[in-house]
Amino acid sequence: MNTPQAFIFIGRSGCGKGTQVQLLIEVLKKKIPGIDALYIQTGQQFRDFIQDTSATAQKAKDIYDIGGLEPEFLSTYMWVKELDEKYVGNQHVIFDGTPRKMHEAGVLHSCFGFYGFTKPWVVNIDISEEESARRLMARKRVDDTEEDVKKRLAWYETDVVPTLGYYDGNPAYNFIKIFGNRSIEEVHADIVKRLGLV
Repeated sequence: MNTPQAFIFIGRSGCGKGTQVQLLIEVLKKKIPGIDALYIQTGQQFRDFIQDTSATAQKAKDIYDIGGLEPEFLSTYMWVKELDEKYVGNQHVIFDGTPRKMHEAGVLHSCFGFYGFTKPWVVNIDISEEESARRLMARKRVDDTEEDVKKRLAWYETDVVPTLGYYDGNPAYNFIKIFGNRSIEEVHADIVKRLGLV
């Protein structure tokens, strides 16, 4: 792995995607000096976006406030905007929180060809529903109410799980499933090993 790579991190809310992405970036910087990483975190982008006063932002906020799943066109807009504004070439690109639906996975697939990424890595950090709920309630973020957590777990099963099926076994991707009900250090070590970075 000595050229820029694309990565997709997928898992239930609370699985530790963001933490594992940051740890991976540090490893990539050491292993492949001179290649930076663009981290695209759509969850945070949505939280920033709904602070705006536009009609679109307010409609998105209504969905966010009830723990709903945002429409594909908005999710796509979030990561396309980041790529357009921040991708400068010769960078790893790491997606966290997208895609969440099958249609979006197809659109994202076209992005990899456009930028010349071959066989992106899909890292599925798999934790149980019970562990996801426990972690979300423990972190006490404003959108982590018990009702919101239940809704997010529900749409993960109905929308994200079928999307995982798009990647698992797809010859255009390197798909790895990581058992996430472990310590941060154990999960990180497993990811690095499976990516061939040790």
